[in-house]
Amino acid sequence: MLDELAAALRRHPDRPAVLAARRSGTTRVRATRGDLAGLADRYAAALHHRGLTEGDTLGVAVRPGPRALSVMLAAFRLGLRVAVLDPSAGADVLTARLRLAAPALVVADAAAQAVAGWARPLARRAQLDLPRLDTIAPVATVGRRLPFTAPALGGRGGPTPDRSGSDGDAVVIFTSGTTSAPRAVVHTRASLAAGMRQVVDLVRPRADEPVLGGMFFVLVPSLASGAPVALPARSPKVLARQIVQVKPQASYLTPPQLRALLAETPRLSGRFYSGSAPVSAALLDRVKRAGASEAWGVYALTELFPAAAVEQAEKAAFTGDGDLVGAPLPGVRAQVDDGGQLLLLGPGQADRYLGAEPHDWVATGDVGRVEDGRLVLAGRCKDMILRAAENIYPGLYEPALHVPGVNLAVLVGVPAGDGDERLVAVVEPEPGTDPGKLRRALAPVLDRMGAARPDRVVFAAVPTAGRSRKPDRAAASALAAARLADASEQR
Repeated sequence: MLDELAAALRRHPDRPAVLAARRSGTTRVRATRGDLAGLADRYAAALHHRGLTEGDTLGVAVRPGPRALSVMLAAFRLGLRVAVLDPSAGADVLTARLRLAAPALVVADAAAQAVAGWARPLARRAQLDLPRLDTIAPVATVGRRLPFTAPALGGRGGPTPDRSGSDGDAVVIFTSGTTSAPRAVVHTRASLAAGMRQVVDLVRPRADEPVLGGMFFVLVPSLASGAPVALPARSPKVLARQIVQVKPQASYLTPPQLRALLAETPRLSGRFYSGSAPVSAALLDRVKRAGASEAWGVYALTELFPAAAVEQAEKAAFTGDGDLVGAPLPGVRAQVDDGGQLLLLGPGQADRYLGAEPHDWVATGDVGRVEDGRLVLAGRCKDMILRAAENIYPGLYEPALHVPGVNLAVLVGVPAGDGDERLVAVVEPEPGTDPGKLRRALAPVLDRMGAARPDRVVFAAVPTAGRSRKPDRAAASALAAARLADASEQR
């Protein structure tokens, strides 16, 4: 699909490719198709000039948009593997992940470097934290340079090798693990292309009609099909005006984005798709009542995307137990293991976890069943917490909570409605510990947790169960929910 996009961008170079919203909701052209092709050419030449070659890993810390996409296209042409850097993961976790990926070069925009440098205290308030990138690999700046940023990647011209026909690794996406043993999903060029084709078949983008969405799996299939992409405004109010002005044929927003948008009573149009978190029938119903012609819930994993989809009418008609996520998409097969976990197999599945052997069936981590040819979920097999479309693995962050004075600490999710959760740290102080001092000791730890920073910290004895008296997460979640409810009633 990336090679299809590279060729497609050179056709009709003057047509809009990426659109952005102004505060008024009106739209400006941020990049034409020719702009993207030209940027990709220059970045490929610059990376080649720096000595990067087929199989090398390129770390990318660039905000979604034309530059990030052009870097991806340049890496694809040179046969590089891209490791995606998520500034919301927290500095400690991200450092471990980058050491595993071992990038030959990190390209970052000025904003990412500011988060890792002079703007770190301010960025932490927004739950962003990056380590000093230049302690892991050489760094080059993509886009406008600012003081204290790395030298520019540059815009060199000249011939570059074209290795886009090879089928090596394409992208590394970190999902879970620990700081000592990170886990990362590796997609090859073939699996990435297969997943993108599934998106095209599901969304059915038409040329020259805008698609709204900011994720990579929205940008590539849409642009390859000839459709410009409008990047969603961050403000729900501006986004509501943007949708009226752009009139997208299709839109992809996460459930938290949808809930914030619907609070503005927008006038929607076209087809809407949502995923990355549970999508309830009630949420899809609200989307259609706001004017969407279709409202789809998409079931996808980093290891296999997309896997299944269901439209609002079908989901609303389901009366069985569990969460109907729809029929597997063409080529996707499903089965259930002896423990009740749903397993998937399909053309868009990742090749392996970084450092591991290639896998066969993908373990979803979801308890589920296949009913009348459709997938129905019944909850998570393990204790992953899902907040605002972000997967949070407690084991990544709980060890750091055990500062002096802490006897035991766990992170738990408390249901917040519509499939979302609030993240609460239940911290059991050692006897005689001053809670005020303990809260101050925890402050720098919480600052480093990025998107996993708890919504609340509750000081209480952590419930335990079983012969080994392991933390009872269900009981801890109930305790946290009761404390939150008490605090709400006292207001």
